[in-house]
Amino acid sequence: MSNPILKAVCRAMERIAPLRLAESWDNERFRILSLTTAVLNEAIANDASVIVSYHPPIFRGLKALTLKTPLQLSLLQCAAHGISIYSPHSALDSVWGGINDWLANGILHGKENGSISSLVGDKVSPNGAVEGGEGRLVTLHSAISMSTLESRIKEHLKLSQIQVGYATSSDAQSTPIRTVAICAGSGGSMLAGKEADVYFTGEMSHHEVLAAVATGTHVILCELSCHLILASWSSSRQFISIGGHDNTERGYLPDLASKLRHELERDADQSGIASVEVMLSQKDRHPLRIV
Repeated sequence: MSNPILKAVCRAMERIAPLRLAESWDNERFRILSLTTAVLNEAIANDASVIVSYHPPIFRGLKALTLKTPLQLSLLQCAAHGISIYSPHSALDSVWGGINDWLANGILHGKENGSISSLVGDKVSPNGAVEGGEGRLVTLHSAISMSTLESRIKEHLKLSQIQVGYATSSDAQSTPIRTVAICAGSGGSMLAGKEADVYFTGEMSHHEVLAAVATGTHVILCELSCHLILASWSSSRQFISIGGHDNTERGYLPDLASKLRHELERDADQSGIASVEVMLSQKDRHPLRIV
């Protein structure tokens, strides 16, 4: 690993979201993934040397690389331009202060209004410190209505619409809510069977939603994923461009950009990279539109 900014990014991201927090099924660290043509072109135009992508969509190895599919073409273009890829994925979900906590804070509207805990279980570091956990459970000190919860989520994620499955057919929006179970991304399997008034996640299957509402739990979905583009270390000024894809994670990107900028500045003496500019990508978009 001879690329100085790649080394610096790896050290920085390991401090932000240690890869030991990743789930056993996950594919972490360096990951080549399907980038949109627009995002890849943006990375190339900025002389990118590293792409940090929240979500690694490739979970099985590729037996060959050809020009026949957009994915493989993207991978070959990354290789041709010397672009490495880093994926924090579920480690960034689990770590304290990560994506699940960011979502939970949007619901609380102030730490004094309730508590946040791991939904499934805590994750402990080798020195015995609790570093995070799977999912989050928000417990509000005072109940709020379902309509208030919906408004808080839309405001926090800057969305005009979300998908909601109501467990009751009459006056559902006035239902008092005290507990919300959260899983960034696709949360059907993690949330199933957990006790909470509401499940809040990016996506669930049709049957998972039906099962939840049948047992009296409301469901809120807002399809969510993220890409971060890190530009070249070879010029006098280093550029890092950050972009998002999917709604539960995209809004967290400014926070991650700030953390990454701080960690890279902290690492400047060791990395030898004195100037780094972090930019949010302007080209990354969710592939679907509501019309």
